[in-house]
Amino acid sequence: MSEAFLYTVEVFLNGLMAGVLYALVALGFVLIYKASGIFNFAQGVMALFAAMTLVGFQNGQVPFAHLINATFGLHVTTFGWNLHSTVAVFLTVLVMIALAWAVQRFVFRHLVGQEPIILFMATIGLAYFLEGVADLMWGSEIKTLDLCWAVGACLPQGGNLWIEQATEGLGGEGFYGFFIDSLDIVAALVAMVLVAALVAFAQYTKQGRAMRAVADDHQAALSVGVSLNFIWILVWSLAGFVALVAGIMWGAKSGVQFSLSLIALKALPVLMLGGFTSIPGAIVGGLIIGVGEKLFEFLIGAPFLGGATENWFAYMLALVFLVFRPQGLFGEKIIERV
Repeated sequence: MSEAFLYTVEVFLNGLMAGVLYALVALGFVLIYKASGIFNFAQGVMALFAAMTLVGFQNGQVPFAHLINATFGLHVTTFGWNLHSTVAVFLTVLVMIALAWAVQRFVFRHLVGQEPIILFMATIGLAYFLEGVADLMWGSEIKTLDLCWAVGACLPQGGNLWIEQATEGLGGEGFYGFFIDSLDIVAALVAMVLVAALVAFAQYTKQGRAMRAVADDHQAALSVGVSLNFIWILVWSLAGFVALVAGIMWGAKSGVQFSLSLIALKALPVLMLGGFTSIPGAIVGGLIIGVGEKLFEFLIGAPFLGGATENWFAYMLALVFLVFRPQGLFGEKIIERV
């Protein structure tokens, strides 16, 4: 096989892996929009907050250490011990559930029945508030995320040696095999399990059906006995868990830093393609965006346009989809009375 073809296949596979990471972020948007009709602008910041909280627990960092030291004249930074990754993940999940309760109790409980734009504006305020709390709570330094569940069993880093060795020499002596990041492969497996679980939950459980009822009409759902408070806490808790998974994968890949919150911008074209209400659509949209931007950069962007097309190609592709199919590939059909 020619080297050009093999390099194209390698770019295609890496695009699939990148698309899975985009889809992990988009899943949180879909969950909240599907259940409450709210476009959650704070989803990216939730991923940042979850990842920073996880690293803080792992390292035994004292929350709000800067504020405590400035107020009381102390010099405390850590408790002097580290937590096992499993315990740290469990505590972080509890923190995200507590955050879901607080968001519902102090924000959205007072906005029942309001226009969608009002709810959207509330999530913008929530995003900036969470970003400030994360900075105050854990500091603004770039942190390394190493997740290990047993001795020698950690999230893998670097290229997958088995794939490299299996494909080495396919294009001759000068071809050294496909480079596929092991962390991306783990993320793909986690995403498949997560999507299957979320689809089963939404379709086959009482709470899942209640989520869809709340999304259709808040007042109608209340009139048939659906607890709006419970459903919104459940939905934001699930979105918080998805944000934690996305934060772990992105944080392990590029470090836990405040630019991590910008990954939400990559989820927007994914949502436009897949549909705002479809969990499988988030995965399919992510794969299309990931493959599309990588192949476009490799085949057209770098040779003819000077490169750097990955920054804008996803939005251009999403714009084309919006023109011909505004609801996305798997979104709810738009029905209008003529």
